[in-house]
Amino acid sequence: MSIIGDFKKFALRGNLIDMAVGFTVGAAFTSVAKSLVSDIIMPPLGFLLGKSDFSDLFIVLNAPDPEKTYTTLAQAQEAGLTTINYGMFINNIISFLLVALAMFMIIRLINQLDKRLEDTFGGDKPQPGDPENKKCPYCLSTIPYRATRCAHCTAELPATEQQPSTNG
Repeated sequence: MSIIGDFKKFALRGNLIDMAVGFTVGAAFTSVAKSLVSDIIMPPLGFLLGKSDFSDLFIVLNAPDPEKTYTTLAQAQEAGLTTINYGMFINNIISFLLVALAMFMIIRLINQLDKRLEDTFGGDKPQPGDPENKKCPYCLSTIPYRATRCAHCTAELPATEQQPSTNG
């Protein structure tokens, strides 16, 4: 097979396209979460703690004049000082926790919806007598018995025979 054919096969795999969509949505979601943290959550939290903005919390490491103080991170950086920006770190931790919480809630909601649909419509449950799993003949990963494509190597697999349902 030619290089172009191989690349086309690689680029058009379902997993790669799903991953690209996931990265795009994740990047957009991260910008919304960062805005939520910096514009909505941090100002009132900073006000309650006596600081208007956590991003201006820093420690100066190389102050040439110990008597001179800098009230903002921008002032210290303009003066060419080396700083530890722990306020920015706090903002990023809160942003990470919010993104993780939101993703957890979304995945939990999707899993609950998937379970309800499976319970309602029967899903693709194994028939009595069918094993739950099988090995992919290409990558030897364990996959569901009724799978027609390996989730690990994306190889197409021969369909297993459908046994007649015992449910009337």
